Amino acid sequence: MEKQLESLKKAFCEELDQTVASEDLEPMRVKYLGRKGALTSILRQMGTMDPKERPRIGSLSNALKTFIEEAIANKLEELQSAAVIKGIDVTLPGRALRKGGIHIINQVVSELEGIFLGLGFNIVSGPEVEDDYHNFEALNIPEHHPARDMQDTFYFSDKVLLRTHTSPVQIRVMEKSGLPVRVIAPGKVYRCDSDVSHTPMFHQIEGLWVEEGITFRHLKGVLYEFIHALFGPDIPLRFRPSFFPFTEPSAEVDMGCIICKGKGCRVCGNSGWLEILGCGMVDPEVYKYVDIDPDCVTGFAFGLGVERVAMLKYGIDDIRMFFENDLRFLKQFS
Repeated sequence: MEKQLESLKKAFCEELDQTVASEDLEPMRVKYLGRKGALTSILRQMGTMDPKERPRIGSLSNALKTFIEEAIANKLEELQSAAVIKGIDVTLPGRALRKGGIHIINQVVSELEGIFLGLGFNIVSGPEVEDDYHNFEALNIPEHHPARDMQDTFYFSDKVLLRTHTSPVQIRVMEKSGLPVRVIAPGKVYRCDSDVSHTPMFHQIEGLWVEEGITFRHLKGVLYEFIHALFGPDIPLRFRPSFFPFTEPSAEVDMGCIICKGKGCRVCGNSGWLEILGCGMVDPEVYKYVDIDPDCVTGFAFGLGVERVAMLKYGIDDIRMFFENDLRFLKQFS
């Protein structure tokens, strides 16, 4: 019987080596280990054996059964792995990991900061959660002033809010810094508004230059240099009278439409001009809130929306695209 077991093992090994399909392994297991299998048939002869030999033959039979089971399991794993590898073309190039990039808004902010740094401005920042005093009152917008209706504000309480512009930073800078002051304040601002050209959160850059002898001529010179550095030296500019509570006189600055080159199109409303920013000379009333004598100094301030600049610079017609995290859009600027 020992020779029968050895012959059975040899036959099994030869058959297993020739097996190339995983679906053939289960019939093979049944053939050798099933109720009517070859090993079972041999074990049925143990009743006719010498009782002294039965333990040894039983041990050999169990060892053979374990060997067959493990061999079939290993063969199945081998065939399955080969099937997976067979479906791969190893000559194909690998899939490269997608590289991230700096968000377009951060890119534009960096570009604007670089221009103003070159013009001698410093960069400052302030809190996004502001108090009513710095956001409104110290900017010559007292309680019940109609200018407050120009901005839909997110309030935490009567006196605490999300800042609606970066102008509060100019108050904080003038409170703590000595003159002269020449700064820009980039940052996030918040208003209750949402459509293709407005979002509840957006970015502004506030500029402030306060010093003895500053005139509207200095303001125009800075803005001309800034816009020409950003959009090109041939862009025409114009200043239109406007109103802001914290500047007097105030102006809106328009630039020649970069789409139609001033001929008139849908983007510029057929006017040939695009509004780019607001500006003006700091109202003397504002100096009183920061203990600066308005008879001794003058200054100007300006503010622009970063998203507005990015939309004009790159021809983007929906501000919401900046915040929807669509990689097909963002990767164009990476």
